[in-house]
Amino acid sequence: MEIHYKDIILRDYRESDIEDDIRWNTVETQWAAWDAPWETEEDLASFDPGKFREEELERLKNPPRGFRWSLELDTAEGVHIGGVNAYLIDENLQWVRESDLKPGQKSFPALGIEVNESAYWSKGLGTQALTAYIRYFLDNGREELYLQTWSGNSRMLRCAEKLGFIECNRVVGLRHVRGAVYDGLTFKLDAEKFLLHERA
Repeated sequence: MEIHYKDIILRDYRESDIEDDIRWNTVETQWAAWDAPWETEEDLASFDPGKFREEELERLKNPPRGFRWSLELDTAEGVHIGGVNAYLIDENLQWVRESDLKPGQKSFPALGIEVNESAYWSKGLGTQALTAYIRYFLDNGREELYLQTWSGNSRMLRCAEKLGFIECNRVVGLRHVRGAVYDGLTFKLDAEKFLLHERA
């Protein structure tokens, strides 16, 4: 599957992406300072390239079907620079596995983006990718969309505001990053504001 939007392409994972992911987890790791650093620092320290390569090659034997909860991000020229993804949160805005949902329990997608190649930061490509991914959800009937980040991630905050996300929850002092304390933030998409951005 491919989604083309302005200067970016969202697409399914392929074998050539494996070596990019390994580089992003061993050499080009600046992205980890901004994408949930309280988790990624530990993940990077324990990253095993050989095991990762083996697992991804095995996963590629079963191509994705149906709705996509993650897609890779390319520039229009075909340079692989990151990806978009989504996970479920419950009515308390907490992460939840689909398999753990009780009958009738509500859940909502929370969207995220990673631009792993730092040379492509601050060029608007992340905003374009998230715009295309939001549109994908809306076109598939998923209208109540969320985004979660922390108050120190200024690029993500600017992107969220631009796309029409409105802060709906703040947990003060939730995140400790590089010796400072930050708030945990949840935003809900205002569809009308998003459509105005999309038309602009």
